[in-house]
Amino acid sequence: MSQILLVEDDKALAMGIEFTLNEKGYIVHTGSTLEEGKKLYDKESIDLILLDINLPDGSGYDLCRYIRTSSDVPIVFLTALDEEVNIVLGLDIGGDDYITKPFRVGELLSRIRAILRRTSKNDNIDAIYKSGDLNINTATAHIDKNGEEINLTALEYKLLLIFINKSQQLLKREEILKALTEGEEAFFDENTLSVYIKRLREKIEDNQKDPQYIITQRGLGYRWQKEVIKE
Repeated sequence: MSQILLVEDDKALAMGIEFTLNEKGYIVHTGSTLEEGKKLYDKESIDLILLDINLPDGSGYDLCRYIRTSSDVPIVFLTALDEEVNIVLGLDIGGDDYITKPFRVGELLSRIRAILRRTSKNDNIDAIYKSGDLNINTATAHIDKNGEEINLTALEYKLLLIFINKSQQLLKREEILKALTEGEEAFFDENTLSVYIKRLREKIEDNQKDPQYIITQRGLGYRWQKEVIKE
């Protein structure tokens, strides 16, 4: 049974979300402040986090940064700030998705199911891939570059697998989005995909301005340039 951490200072909204998730069989831990969120995260075994951006004692961004120092647990931002700059910032610091208030309960449940399904799935059991200086062990989800471990979020890891399984092939943006969402309704748009690719490049490339792994083919899509060897 999946455990969800909900950090939301709107009491009525939080009660409604908690009731709905409990009805669907999820265990929900609810906090209304940044500090409560930190304590619950440190105490409980959390599978997914629903995180409001505006909190009484700080920002949901701060909690996201705190969590990303030790975990790649999926984080979905709940926000009334629908300006692109705020959405991009949330994804850029390690968020996996966002949903803008007001939202329908059905949409929230659909996103939760899709993210939990993606992050719990291992498509390449007991396979080790080498590409350039990267080593990817899909049995343990361990990635290293020249012996130094690289920590990816669940969706960054999913994106990496999409690329290495189709190395040296042109992948159109819509094709990547479809694979990333596994045929679900595409909640991600192309701007969101650009953020994910930027984040992945930051972790695997020596120089983001001159990428050697993920190449942009303008107007067409992306390509994993280096050969991938499966051991």
